[in-house]
Amino acid sequence: MSPPAAPGWYARGGKRALDLAGAALLLLATLPLLLLLALAVRLALGRPVLFRQRRAGRHGRPFPVLKFRSMREGEGSDAARLGRFGRALRASALDELPQLVNVLRGEMSLVGPRPLPLDYLPLYSPRQAERLLVRPGLAGLAQAAGRNAVPWDARLELDARYAAGPTLRGDLAILRRTGLMLLRGTGVSAPGHATMPRFEGRGADRAPKISQK
Repeated sequence: MSPPAAPGWYARGGKRALDLAGAALLLLATLPLLLLLALAVRLALGRPVLFRQRRAGRHGRPFPVLKFRSMREGEGSDAARLGRFGRALRASALDELPQLVNVLRGEMSLVGPRPLPLDYLPLYSPRQAERLLVRPGLAGLAQAAGRNAVPWDARLELDARYAAGPTLRGDLAILRRTGLMLLRGTGVSAPGHATMPRFEGRGADRAPKISQK
């Protein structure tokens, strides 16, 4: 059996270089929009403007993901707390723009599986846990396939497939397809849900427990 091929130039450093250059340029280009969005969130929802939540990064390591807040404070369902403003913000995916800072800090990539909650880690099957081999991303193969309308099993399989070997051509295609999804305004939520139902795991075929330290 022949040994696995060595990683190509993109995996060795090209992807990270693209992340740094792309995130820096996008932050500069969208700075006026970021300021307007921050003001809109402040007026519509009050403080805090940014939502921070610990999510699982590469190899399951926790990091604080950044978003513009889209839900009202208080009790109630996601649908009730989301409101018209929050729905529009999420549909456009503009609430995700602060994650460009996560990209610059090396916690995320422009392209990769979306960062998911830490309490999902012990629920993954070994195949699903392969999504953790790469940095999470702003856009991913599952997002390009339909965003939140893609059911969990298919979504996590697409994530694992992506993690097997990111390429420059593949990443550019994912960015293009995700952009088209956003322009069409499709895949904002799963059927019957305000956003996406909670992942509950699948059977006893679970991944080994991953340290969150």
